[in-house]
Amino acid sequence: MPSAQGVTSWFMAQETRALLTRLARVKSFALHETMVPAAAISPAAQMAIERFLASGRRELRDMAQAYLLWLNQGEGLRMSPAEVQRRFTILRLRFNDVLSQFDTFADVLTQRSEHETGVWLAGLDVAAADALALPAYYRAPPVICYLDRGHGAAIRRARTRLPGGGENPVAIIRVPRERMVGSGIASSLVHEVGHQGSMLLDLIPSIRPLLKGLQQSEPQQQIVWRLWERWISEILADFWSVARLGVASTLGLMGVVSLPSAFVFRLNLDDPHPVPWIRVKLSCAVGQALYPHPQWQRLSQLWDSFYPMRDLAEGRRQLLTLLAAGIPSFVALLINHRPRSLRGHTLGEVLSGADRQPARLMAQYQAWRTSPSRWATAPPALAFAVIGQARAAGQITPEEESGLVANLLTTWALRNTLDITASCAPPLTPHAALAA
Repeated sequence: MPSAQGVTSWFMAQETRALLTRLARVKSFALHETMVPAAAISPAAQMAIERFLASGRRELRDMAQAYLLWLNQGEGLRMSPAEVQRRFTILRLRFNDVLSQFDTFADVLTQRSEHETGVWLAGLDVAAADALALPAYYRAPPVICYLDRGHGAAIRRARTRLPGGGENPVAIIRVPRERMVGSGIASSLVHEVGHQGSMLLDLIPSIRPLLKGLQQSEPQQQIVWRLWERWISEILADFWSVARLGVASTLGLMGVVSLPSAFVFRLNLDDPHPVPWIRVKLSCAVGQALYPHPQWQRLSQLWDSFYPMRDLAEGRRQLLTLLAAGIPSFVALLINHRPRSLRGHTLGEVLSGADRQPARLMAQYQAWRTSPSRWATAPPALAFAVIGQARAAGQITPEEESGLVANLLTTWALRNTLDITASCAPPLTPHAALAA
């Protein structure tokens, strides 16, 4: 034990060196996460995460070394014990931030070691990337998925601040375990993708001023436009999902928000999610506008039969009726919105596709039933849309649907792994090609 004069410096130096020792044990995920190759996240996602975490570790090591130098050779020798302790506390808080960020990704990657689940998650990564892709308008960040309990999905968007600081290098989508495995998982997945896509296109800043303006120009509908503005983030994500998946999106949404009536009709102005009852009605209206078909009216009527409004208080019933009446004009505004990021195109033009029309989807389902290989080569979002359309038409059983989705997730994961491996392999020499 050093003399009393040097106790403070000695003690804090020991604590700092211990911190550096623990930091050195925070290894790259490539060194300790076990998973089959098909379950691995994409190289782009792996590289982005490793670079982000390595940068944090390097910053912390530099801070710790600078503290030790300050402590033993600089002003620290003349500082009070309280000041020495204060500076070390800041260092330790930064260490905890680095560990917290590590754990954020570790929780996601550890599931990749689970039998079947890990490969399915890799398949969901591929599906999410397909649903997010708009190469003409932005460069999409890597997406990784994981499962958690609960009914709802969530996203930690790429390029947003992580706890403790730093910009998230990848989009992390949490999907509910209870939705695995069926086409309903696509609705939750692509809704969260829509949040990331909306951010990349700056949709909320572009449309919110329009909604504010309508509150002033249509005072008799002010409450309606104010609520649409309050809910616009979730509504745009739902719009993205319907545009990419067709009726599969609405069916999945109905499965998520089918709750006791008190929750389905509950209006909370602090909640960014629309009232569940109106959210399903809005999803049907978006579907009808993008992909006209009698199925949307049938689904809307089915929803009404599940949750009749006759027992609601008069004020609540009047507000919901007012919102329902305002849906057509609001949907028209969404479809025809031209944000600067789309360079003259409308939201409806960019996100929807002729191959998502119900008749086309059913024709594809009938053709693909006799040619299974076509499922595997189709874009994942389109495959989910075809399955959802077949389900809406009563052409596929829940058991068939679950088996098909599980097989597709595995196929997408495996194909993605083989494509990456092939792209990294050296080209064959003429002699090797002949031997092969």
